[in-house]
Amino acid sequence: MGRSKHQESGEAPEPEAAPERSYQELVENVNAISRPLASRKLTRKLYKCVKKAAKHKQIRRGVKEVQKFINKGEKGITVLAGDTLPIDVYCHIPIMCEDRNLPYVYIPSKTDLGAAAGTKRPTCVIMIKPHEEYQETYDECLEDVEALPLPL
Repeated sequence: MGRSKHQESGEAPEPEAAPERSYQELVENVNAISRPLASRKLTRKLYKCVKKAAKHKQIRRGVKEVQKFINKGEKGITVLAGDTLPIDVYCHIPIMCEDRNLPYVYIPSKTDLGAAAGTKRPTCVIMIKPHEEYQETYDECLEDVEALPLPL
């Protein structure tokens, strides 16, 4: 009764998931339109901010939802995954952000972005809305994202 299924059947437990890839390995897989790309430090800050926003239910997840709320005029930082293929899926989002003067940034991994948002599913676009509970972290990220040079 106290034994797990692995011990009863004599199987070895399954190995852990693939080891976490480094920032450099992730950057090698980003697509051509991934500009401005967040640095390693900014990427970590953004993941932290996404986790806090998800905890307070202050994120918009997915292309359809983010696009809908950008059109409605909602403010926030748009975080896009740089390894999304085909790029036609979300290549219109940065243009929408630029038209409305919203900050946006690319990060290297959609898997890590989905994990930071609290789901097992990879996510290619997330909008972080401001909230008083994590305002300091949000402001730091906003300042760093706005300091990044926009693509020509």
